[in-house]
Amino acid sequence: MRLARRLAREDDGSTLVLTIGFAALALALILAVTAATSLLIERRRLFTVADGAALAAAEAFALEQVRFDGEDAAPELADGAVDQAAAAWAAAAGSGLAHLRVDGASADARSATVSVSSAWRPPVVTLFLPEGVRLEVSSTARAVFVD
Repeated sequence: MRLARRLAREDDGSTLVLTIGFAALALALILAVTAATSLLIERRRLFTVADGAALAAAEAFALEQVRFDGEDAAPELADGAVDQAAAAWAAAAGSGLAHLRVDGASADARSATVSVSSAWRPPVVTLFLPEGVRLEVSSTARAVFVD
């Protein structure tokens, strides 16, 4: 009984438990911030590829596809050429992205919209973070003909 009262009054060893708890919390926070930063960088890289693919798709027209309305010239985009140009650009520019694919490329009269996606995995897989997610972005570029 006296031993139990004496142990309850003594503080020896209680700071060690607190230190271990704070160290675990700090480690979890560092891993979460690292994963969030990696996700942001990967999304920006994917946006760069999508922007380039949309620009390449918007410029994928032949001279025969330019129509003249009075004095102004305007290109008409074809879906097949837009698909090919977007896929070629994504294949060339997205070499560092995991499982990159062009989900869709479409054209209206003067602009091309490209959707691309890739897989992202956190740098360190833990119990708190997922094993990975699929990132999807879209970009639109307008075709302009300067004479």
